[in-house]
Amino acid sequence: MSGLRGRGPAAPVRLGLRENWPQFTLLVVVNVCVGGLVGLERTTVPLIGTEVFGLTSDLAVFSFIIAFGLTKALTNLAAGALTARFRRKQLLVTGWLIGVPVPFVLAWAPSWGWIVAANVLLGLNQGLAWSMTVNMKIDLVGPARRGLATGLNEAAGYTAVGVTALLTGWLATVHGLRPAPELIGVVFVVAGLALALAVRDTAGHVALELARHAEPLPTGESTGLAAVFARTSWRHRSLRGASQAGLVNNLNDGLTWGVFPLLFTDHGLGLAAVGLIKGLYPILWGMGQIPTGHLADRVGRKPLIVTGILVQSAGFVIALALLDTPLLAGVLSSVALGLGTAMVYPALIASVSDHAHPAWRANALGTYRFWRDMGYAVGALVAGVLADALGLNATVVAAAALTAASGLLAARWIGERPVPSRTARPVSGRSRTPR
Repeated sequence: MSGLRGRGPAAPVRLGLRENWPQFTLLVVVNVCVGGLVGLERTTVPLIGTEVFGLTSDLAVFSFIIAFGLTKALTNLAAGALTARFRRKQLLVTGWLIGVPVPFVLAWAPSWGWIVAANVLLGLNQGLAWSMTVNMKIDLVGPARRGLATGLNEAAGYTAVGVTALLTGWLATVHGLRPAPELIGVVFVVAGLALALAVRDTAGHVALELARHAEPLPTGESTGLAAVFARTSWRHRSLRGASQAGLVNNLNDGLTWGVFPLLFTDHGLGLAAVGLIKGLYPILWGMGQIPTGHLADRVGRKPLIVTGILVQSAGFVIALALLDTPLLAGVLSSVALGLGTAMVYPALIASVSDHAHPAWRANALGTYRFWRDMGYAVGALVAGVLADALGLNATVVAAAALTAASGLLAARWIGERPVPSRTARPVSGRSRTPR
């Protein structure tokens, strides 16, 4: 009892980036590990399928992305509902425990089926761990800095994806496709699990935001998963626009994940050059989200979303237009895709958060991330079918057209909501915690 008395009262719960920077920083580092684990696959795994296991069908090669995308999408959806029963930290730790076998299976899988199974585990890991880092950062900072919070979160994750893709490309050039490139994932799973155990839960921050929220939950508005799924997927115009834009955004990523290594090796590039192309895209995507997330809090979500999607579409056009000089085509296409995605990614998450009441925001984010990451599976499926039937070039043309159409739908459907000021005072009669 004396030991307990010596600790003193618990620190008051506050919302804000500055007020919660130690925990926020810890979660940023956790997401570096989350992104690094999935970055293991960006350069080498499609080539493992063709060169190690002798796969001749593009659809068969892309099956690992389909398995990953479906699992991650469904886990994202479940994660929102699971937060009603379990604390965010519990789900974060569970995600890391599930991810422990992944690098070992990728390094020594005896058949392609093992690679696909590893991607089911990877999808579960990414769906739980990435979902919780997003939710926990949004919980910590409150409504006024959602764009910056999501930008920093996604920047950490996708920069790690890109750096790992570069590193695995170099290791594959020096040591072969397996096992050296995949074993750097052991560092990510050990560090990620250890840091997840050190994170503090954010339930108190959610309760504080609910107490301060200016708008009460409308009478009769259900917070259940089924109702929120329908609301986010179709019934709410802006959430519908964000969901379709997220799906097409990751359709692009899933398509380039499978197609670009095969396309550019067919045109004479080696593993190091392919690693550069596959690494540059997520590095720019990641680092670019720090300024674009902040900009989304200043100018609004919609301008960044629409412009970013159209820049992505231009990236596919560049890839084909300059294909006679494949390294230049790959680099410039990756720059356009990376910058376009950096504009879109944090703005979409922030837009969903703006339009969702805190009482059902976790389910709304889970639904949005379900549709967004379903894009991996849809992109890989479309890419495999089109590539087998019409060739890789036709697949890239289809991606450019779908992306441009998504930008037009986003412009039509997505609306803006005023972003609360950092200095806004609560409207209820409750005592407020200093910010």
